Amino acid sequence: MTNMVLVLTGVALVMGAVLAWVNSVTAAPIAVQKEKTLADGIKSVLVCDDVAVARTDTVRQTDAKGKEQMFIIYHTQDAQGNDLGAAVESTTLGFGGNLKVLVGFNTNGDVLGYTLLEHTETPGLGAKADQWFQKGQKGDIIGKNPAEPLTVSKDGGQVDAITASTITSRAFLLAVNNAYNAYKGTPAADGQTGASQQKH
Repeated sequence: MTNMVLVLTGVALVMGAVLAWVNSVTAAPIAVQKEKTLADGIKSVLVCDDVAVARTDTVRQTDAKGKEQMFIIYHTQDAQGNDLGAAVESTTLGFGGNLKVLVGFNTNGDVLGYTLLEHTETPGLGAKADQWFQKGQKGDIIGKNPAEPLTVSKDGGQVDAITASTITSRAFLLAVNNAYNAYKGTPAADGQTGASQQKH
């Protein structure tokens, strides 16, 4: 019995050391890849290759259910120091789970572009959100300004929902509306009046 415990303890220690070593070796490349993915995403949603992040803000707002929402705002400039607008990370609950979107806005708040950073939507249905709302597509939101919240036509709005995926479409547009509100410093679209906001 003692030998078995010693062997198992030894195996656990060796495996723990191996995992720690693998983690230390892969942590830096993973971090570099994440930074590159984010930088490429920011260029994509701002439709500009000549872009640099001048400042990053974290904005927290509380929605009507008391749940805190967090938005990361990447304020951007060109090489001459001119403001280009911002790329905003926004997350809402879709049909299958969290729907995380990076939305680019110009200084007026018009949507320049977007990309999905994370989603668990149904392939062939809700997963179409990565293209459905792009320029020239059926639900095109590019160039629109969410000062007047974007909603699906089924709810009286001006945006065509993804076929058979109204829940995903509503969640996506809510993420875009909330991203705009965080960028412009107003409460989240589904939040209470006077929602708390913090910038760091």
